[in-house]
Amino acid sequence: MKSVALRANSRSLFRRKGSRKVRAGGRIPAVIYGRHNPPQSLELDAKEFELVVHKAHSEIILVDLDVAGSTYLAIVQDVQHHPLTGATLHVDFHEVKPDEKVSIEVPVEAVGVPEGVKNGGGTLEHVRFRVKIRCLPKDLPDHINVDVAALKVGETLHIGEITAPEGVELLGDKKIPVFAVAAPVAAEAETPAATVEGAAAPADAKQPEMIKEKKEEAPADKAAAKKK
Repeated sequence: MKSVALRANSRSLFRRKGSRKVRAGGRIPAVIYGRHNPPQSLELDAKEFELVVHKAHSEIILVDLDVAGSTYLAIVQDVQHHPLTGATLHVDFHEVKPDEKVSIEVPVEAVGVPEGVKNGGGTLEHVRFRVKIRCLPKDLPDHINVDVAALKVGETLHIGEITAPEGVELLGDKKIPVFAVAAPVAAEAETPAATVEGAAAPADAKQPEMIKEKKEEAPADKAAAKKK
């Protein structure tokens, strides 16, 4: 993966109040950390960072981070967004070394139309959307394409069956499913309305007993009955 140049400045404002002031000035609070250097609090130009994200081919972004003349190779580890506006609130960078392998999760995408979908009426199910890999930063892929054309109805493609790009090692349990072709769902037979609503009850079926309400006698009738 080719790295993208990005500038950053050291940040002196901290905590919630300080972060608000940084954002109010059109900048984004950030931090960079790694094994080789202590963490640094940074701030980025919001427009410049959004442009880098917009031009990226995937969510995996490798940057050459320029901080006051010192350059750090880093991966955009995490981006926090406002839940309502979507504005970027904070960015985490993970510093890496060009000659050291990194472990990271990348998206997997299906390529081709499965045999079971094309001729068997099945449905392609994307079971796992990301897989963990290990490689040098220069070999880091945006995503991994998986050929699913040979999958038939009822078949599953697992991590161990994926061909990784050159220089990339797939990690994790080889038996974990990534794609599968599910069998078509049989349509349930619809019951005609006439059968449900207009069906005659069997001749020997016990009919509900009709109970008539006893008419209450008038007061005059009760008096006459007592005299008798």
